[in-house]
Amino acid sequence: MRSVEEQLSRVTASAVAPRPVRVAISEAQGLLCAEEVVTERPLPGFDQAAIDGYAVRSVDVHKAGSGELQDDDGNPVELTLPVVGEVAAGSRQPTRLQPRQAVRVETGAPLPTLADAVLPLTWTNAGHARIVVRRPVRSGDYVRRMGDDVQPGDVAVRAGTVIGAAQVGLLAAVGRDKVLVHPRPRLSVISVGGELVDIDRSPGAGQVYDVNSYALAAAARDAGADVSRVGIAGTDRRRLREVVEGQLIRSEIVVIAGAVGGGASEQVREVLADLGDLEVGRVAMHPGSVQGFGLLGRDEVPTFLLPSNPVSALVVFEVMVRPLVRIALGKRQPMRRVVRARTVAPISSIDGRRGYLRGQLMRDEATGEYLVQALGGAAGASSHLLATLAEANCLVLVDPELTAVGTGDEVEVVFLAQRG
Repeated sequence: MRSVEEQLSRVTASAVAPRPVRVAISEAQGLLCAEEVVTERPLPGFDQAAIDGYAVRSVDVHKAGSGELQDDDGNPVELTLPVVGEVAAGSRQPTRLQPRQAVRVETGAPLPTLADAVLPLTWTNAGHARIVVRRPVRSGDYVRRMGDDVQPGDVAVRAGTVIGAAQVGLLAAVGRDKVLVHPRPRLSVISVGGELVDIDRSPGAGQVYDVNSYALAAAARDAGADVSRVGIAGTDRRRLREVVEGQLIRSEIVVIAGAVGGGASEQVREVLADLGDLEVGRVAMHPGSVQGFGLLGRDEVPTFLLPSNPVSALVVFEVMVRPLVRIALGKRQPMRRVVRARTVAPISSIDGRRGYLRGQLMRDEATGEYLVQALGGAAGASSHLLATLAEANCLVLVDPELTAVGTGDEVEVVFLAQRG
């Protein structure tokens, strides 16, 4: 029996990331940037108003509100400036500001020549022909200087960065319509088994719905793959071979559910024997101990044979297939986050196999400590119940040498973070 670490080492050694491709920035969200995006022009590309107000010379308004301005009789007077124009955002008409003048500007409007500050509307009487200046501004106040965000030669988005909304916005801001990214690996999901029917049909005697192709396709999308859900391949040998060969041509990863255990598994292995090196055996884990992996087709595509049991299939996918998808995406940390938590009830496990047991992870509000309730690992619990997996937000890891974990003991927990 191979250990989980040995099997995972075989799997990850086969990882080959698809060649980077150049895509429109609108299609790049969620992918890893595969280049250093160096800017060619400053951002912003000109001095611009950061708020609605009046463009002024700071030297002309520095005495506003100070009480230093007086009339001939020594009475304090307000500082006023004539408004000699207006500049809208997007204006391409050059404007020049003369001493002791103001120009009305919108947010984002280019600053007139000689202006070095913007006076907020609320610091004036918001006049149209002439304004009363109630407070001074310093040079540079409420102005976005050319190159404040990015200077020519700066790296706007670094290689290895996940492209999110901010990165898409920055790429657009520096004038990039396309970017080089690590594409999503193409993954095909096939179900086999004479007992299977699709969900658009009513199962007859001895038949069950094809759960695996839907569940595994969803798990693959969550991992970041570009998924093709082939569905039920049938049991005809010729047809099965055609389906598998077709997916090997168009995929970087192939997952075949229902291909280990039962009569169908022998047939599947015989069909796949001529397509490459495939090994089926036991891995020291539960559920999903019996599983298969190999490199098939001319391109030696990593191919997984998973159990027909949906819970076992999903657990094997989580442990073995998901890391391969994440590596192919270029992720530096392909494994999920692991935390330590205290159990709130006893957990039983199988001797000699690492347990991956469904659980609910909680946090003690008073202490901040993680607590975990096993859903499928208590004594007498069944390992095949899909409903408990749907309730789980984590997998509880139990060491191979342990058959029982007591209440209050610490265990490692894989957090199954859900996408919002």
